[in-house]
Amino acid sequence: MRLSKRLAALGNGVFSRTDRSKLAYQQGTGDQPLIDLSLGSSDLRPPAEVLKSMAVAIDEPSSSAYCLEAGTAPFRRAVADWCRQRFGVSVDPDRHVQLLVGSQEGTAHLPLAVLDPGDPALHLDPCYPSHTGGLHLAGASLLSLPLRSDRNWQPDFEALSSGTWDQLKLFVFGYPHNPTARVGSQELLDSVMDRGVRHGLVIAHDNPYVDLSLEREAPVLLRSPGWSDWGIEFFSLSKGWCLGGFRLAFAVGAEPLIQALRQVKSVVDFNQSLALQQGAIHALRHCAAWPRTLHPVYRERRDRVLSVLRSDGWSIPTPEMALYLWLPLPERLRQQGLNDETLATRILQSSGVALTPGSGFGPAGRDWLRMALVRPVDELEQAAHRLLDALR
Repeated sequence: MRLSKRLAALGNGVFSRTDRSKLAYQQGTGDQPLIDLSLGSSDLRPPAEVLKSMAVAIDEPSSSAYCLEAGTAPFRRAVADWCRQRFGVSVDPDRHVQLLVGSQEGTAHLPLAVLDPGDPALHLDPCYPSHTGGLHLAGASLLSLPLRSDRNWQPDFEALSSGTWDQLKLFVFGYPHNPTARVGSQELLDSVMDRGVRHGLVIAHDNPYVDLSLEREAPVLLRSPGWSDWGIEFFSLSKGWCLGGFRLAFAVGAEPLIQALRQVKSVVDFNQSLALQQGAIHALRHCAAWPRTLHPVYRERRDRVLSVLRSDGWSIPTPEMALYLWLPLPERLRQQGLNDETLATRILQSSGVALTPGSGFGPAGRDWLRMALVRPVDELEQAAHRLLDALR
């Protein structure tokens, strides 16, 4: 059967590959129980009152019906109030806010709304897979801006000429950054947004970790001058409120971008159930400070796992945000010709610990592994010891 060429461009996603490897391990003769640290899917429970508000609302007949755009008005008003209280930014709930089925969905659909086939678009390398996936689906001409460890995984915008910036139609990126766990800075986002204004370039900032910076305030595109003309920012309830499986997120941005994204979504999907929206409304209005209560949990997990891994002489950078460790392959293993994909497979087979190979986020992630801190701390320490044994 002939399939589309865009499938070849999309490739085989890193999470799908890892999922098949985990299934093979569980169906095989693995000696130890699987400890899955390959996905940023939190093991922590959401706020109980948020779940209760969903449970109450699910008995309403309207929760079983399709929800068109007009039905999302209460959710969009809650987002606008949250933006004002959280960031000190005023947004219009009708013109500037769009409900999403996860921020991943939004970043993948946006290129369809703003790009024609062949339009040049920029992404970071490494980056979250939906950033490049959406560009491939839209038929964009992809340009990457490699990040390097010796620059603390910060982009060098001067690496691109002014003429290149003039040609670009869309720049998709995100800080705090997944997978490197660097937070970035407001100055960085201001610089990007300034380029968007000067070069007539859509700036799309993916910001699901805005409340999970462990060291300082995370940057926000909505605080950058020019966002209401050329910017759009994606937020999620998956990480901060531990609601990943409920697929609740939203975009806030320039009115033409929100309207264009809304038009694409109108022929692709309806919105989430009103019961789920009710939970999101409760989270934004009454539990806005709740994500910060997770900081001590993730900080303890980070510090205790790092202590175990560093005890064997492994030099690992301290992450600035919750959820992930970004692990360089030990030099002796690189000298043996092992790469991150091969090593992740061997670690899983020999220890039962599932990690994500860094090259799944782009070529610049080669020779790195991502560990998600999504299990209780004792189990994470056990996984760290198993990992060291496997490396030995």
